[in-house]
Amino acid sequence: MKKRRLSRRDVLKGSAALALGTVFASPVLAEAPPAEAITPQLIEAAKKEGKVVLYSSMDLPVGEKLGKAFEAQYPGIAVQIERSGSERLFQRVDQEFASGIRAADVINSSDASHFITWKKNGWLAPFMPEDVAQYFLPEYRDPDGLYATTRIWLSSIAYNTNLVKPVEAPTSFADLLDPKWAGKMVKGHPAYSGTIITATFQMVRELGWDYFEKLSKQRVMQVQSSTDPPKKLSLGERAVMADGNEYGIVLLKEAGQPVEPVYPAEGTPTISGPTGIFASAPHPNAARLFQAWLHTRETQQFFIDFTAQYSVHRQVQSKPGRRKISDIKLMKEDAAGVEKMTEEIKTRYARLFRV
Repeated sequence: MKKRRLSRRDVLKGSAALALGTVFASPVLAEAPPAEAITPQLIEAAKKEGKVVLYSSMDLPVGEKLGKAFEAQYPGIAVQIERSGSERLFQRVDQEFASGIRAADVINSSDASHFITWKKNGWLAPFMPEDVAQYFLPEYRDPDGLYATTRIWLSSIAYNTNLVKPVEAPTSFADLLDPKWAGKMVKGHPAYSGTIITATFQMVRELGWDYFEKLSKQRVMQVQSSTDPPKKLSLGERAVMADGNEYGIVLLKEAGQPVEPVYPAEGTPTISGPTGIFASAPHPNAARLFQAWLHTRETQQFFIDFTAQYSVHRQVQSKPGRRKISDIKLMKEDAAGVEKMTEEIKTRYARLFRV
């Protein structure tokens, strides 16, 4: 009998919202798979396959830099990156599986709730990299070894220092409702970006839909990806960023651009980006090698140094001069809560902002 594919609604029906990192128990696996190291045998098997296909919501330059680093360490294995916003990637994977297409080996999403659905559908393969087993807290790894948190980042406010004086800059989400910011803000869209839908969920939970109803009257410039608001801000197209990725602002500031991040008084939305391997991966050994390599201390350190994101690997240190995530008041992530409210968020947001 053909197994029925579960929808997002099926997954959450009758289930309570879960905290960050908590996942549904696997219906198949009784315990986590044993931790696996990168061995000469795995490398050789991966080289015979010669390729790994990564579906990713990471900024394309980030994904490409990671891909080149992997190819440099393991010559003969090419990394093919298919990049899009997480919500678009989710749709693409659903359509491909419905059509019998099995193209992807590894997937990283900025909407952690996607992995709840993929796990329930039985689409993910168990694999526990040695570093994940040793150095990742339980809340950042699936107990059945189906995925691990590759990166954490924030969705903050920010402003252009050429257009806004520090003493006049907003310090909270509530400040963005001041009429003086009307027509001067930019933000991302939750129907495209996993970062923005995750941030929107947290803000709705903490501030209510009433906040977004008021914000929608501020004539906000709407863009798609969470990577777009920092760029619009640095170009001076808007004075204030209502949401978007904080790491983009940090990198632009380090490059000398006139931008400054703001960590809202109410708390800053927190986003995690898990990575997993598809059970149907056409290059399974290359996929396992990539997943193991991606979560080593060396790769994680390399990754956060050049992206200004955060790692949950216990041996990784923040780059000197950057603010530590432990020093920032955060809103709590809830992947299952996002899963439950996805359609409501997209529908109500589109109605409010007319986009």
